[in-house]
Amino acid sequence: MEPLDVAVRFDGKTAEFWTGAQLQTVDQMTAGAILGLKPEQVKINTLWAGGSFGRRAIADSHYVAEAAILAKTYGKPVPIKIVWSREDDIKGGYYRPTYLHRVKAGLDANGNIIAWQHRVVGQSILIGTPFEAMVKDGVDATSVEGASDMPYAIPNFQMDLHSTKVGVPVLWWRSVGHTHTAYVVETMMDDLAAAAGKDPVEFRLALLDKHPRHAGVLKLAAEKADWKTPLPKGKARGVAVHESFSSFVAEVAEIAMDKDGFKVERVVCAVDCGIAVNPDNIKAQIEGGVGYGLGHAKKAAITLTKGVVDQSNFDDYEPMRINEMPAVEVHIVPSTEAPTGVGEPGVPPVAPAVSNAIYSATGKRLRILPFSRNEIGGA
Repeated sequence: MEPLDVAVRFDGKTAEFWTGAQLQTVDQMTAGAILGLKPEQVKINTLWAGGSFGRRAIADSHYVAEAAILAKTYGKPVPIKIVWSREDDIKGGYYRPTYLHRVKAGLDANGNIIAWQHRVVGQSILIGTPFEAMVKDGVDATSVEGASDMPYAIPNFQMDLHSTKVGVPVLWWRSVGHTHTAYVVETMMDDLAAAAGKDPVEFRLALLDKHPRHAGVLKLAAEKADWKTPLPKGKARGVAVHESFSSFVAEVAEIAMDKDGFKVERVVCAVDCGIAVNPDNIKAQIEGGVGYGLGHAKKAAITLTKGVVDQSNFDDYEPMRINEMPAVEVHIVPSTEAPTGVGEPGVPPVAPAVSNAIYSATGKRLRILPFSRNEIGGA
């Protein structure tokens, strides 16, 4: 919720910055180059940030550079602070790239997946940046993570990536590529389960023999959500399971249909992130991930007209409202594995879980995110 901001004090010999930094070393080197200082002459005070999710991890440190240029130009050893307006932040930011997926899959006579062909088209967030060295053989792994390495036992699997060149500045977004790959994989799994005439949970479990941690969170989420207990008319459940940042999360979304569309009433989550160092923090991060992912799945979108961002503030770029937040239950799998990430893995499963619930209730598959661009219909 917090726009970009930074404070700096420069006396000609040293510089000190206060900001919610994510790539402190890059910020330090960038500021030093502008101010004519060695990196060790630049001090970065890392503050708590009121939201960031990757936005403050930028290769050119542009907002820190902006403050450094102002401090150098002003030439007096007094603190200078810059704060972007909301309009600056939304219209002049870096955006999650648009991706298009096409998946073809085949079932045998017994309803088993025998082939999966997956094509991804979208803009790389690494090509053209100092991080381009991470691109191997022309493949930006952040474009296909969560799909190229999905856990399901499929005998004939093919995937290809086509990285487009678009003039829109792009950057990572909370859970990076998993935001779109999880949606495609997990909604496709429900489509295949329906075509095979099988329960979505059982269909997945049959393909996860070699991935017990995926299966473990899936079973736990289904159990805690009373998956096999029928719901009243007008309500439905959907499920999704996904691994990101070496943590495993399954979520069951429960929705209620009405004349205006749908409302997500409950999300039951199971998480395996290794040793639970701080259970309260794990629960808070997963809850926050659900809210973050759900808000963007439902309506938040950036559009451009003739290269200009249409949105400018929270009146036309609507965030998640507190009255829209479902009840969220978080169940932690006991583990002796090394602890892993929890800040991002709660995001990817929520959109496909909700989409699968809508499909269960209406028979309509939402192919586009956010859902506001689809014709959902009411009860």
